[in-house]
Amino acid sequence: MKIWTSEHIFNHPWETVTKAAMQKYPNPMNPSVFGVDVLDRSIDKQGRLHSKRLLSTEWGLPSIVTAIIGKTRTCTYIQEQSVVDPKEKSFELQSTNITFTNMVSVDERLTYKPHPEDKEKTILTQEAIISVKGVSLSSYLEGVMARTISVNAGKGREAMEWVIRRLNTEIEELAATARGTMRVPMAAAVTEK
Repeated sequence: MKIWTSEHIFNHPWETVTKAAMQKYPNPMNPSVFGVDVLDRSIDKQGRLHSKRLLSTEWGLPSIVTAIIGKTRTCTYIQEQSVVDPKEKSFELQSTNITFTNMVSVDERLTYKPHPEDKEKTILTQEAIISVKGVSLSSYLEGVMARTISVNAGKGREAMEWVIRRLNTEIEELAATARGTMRVPMAAAVTEK
């Protein structure tokens, strides 16, 4: 078993980062995730949003791994469960692979919380527990997978920034459209007099 951890600070408020995290896929930085299906979504009595999603991914496995499991079996499914608590300003996401579980399991946990010293920033804490079973090179393969997760985490943070930029652009365009719509009737009223 290998444990990988990371912490990252986003220079955006928690609400912005949470919206981006919920809309992270698809994105050009993580093309391996090609499908996202919402299986269940509900709000509990405390006002927390619970989501259960299925991610369809194409793992880019090292050649040694594909030699063991076969090249045609790289399409994987990941179950993701998340809880967004707007009152406590906490977003916790847990995911685990549901494909290849007899050979490998990757259990990941991400937590987004406001930075305690600067509310305009958000702290992301990530942890992944990797277990490879049934092969003599399990420790080596766990290390390879941990390095892959680390690289993918960087791509995930880039994707979050990409989504945030896209959301901000959409908001600006909507605001500009609303301002333009408001001016047209007023201009028409002035010309009618």
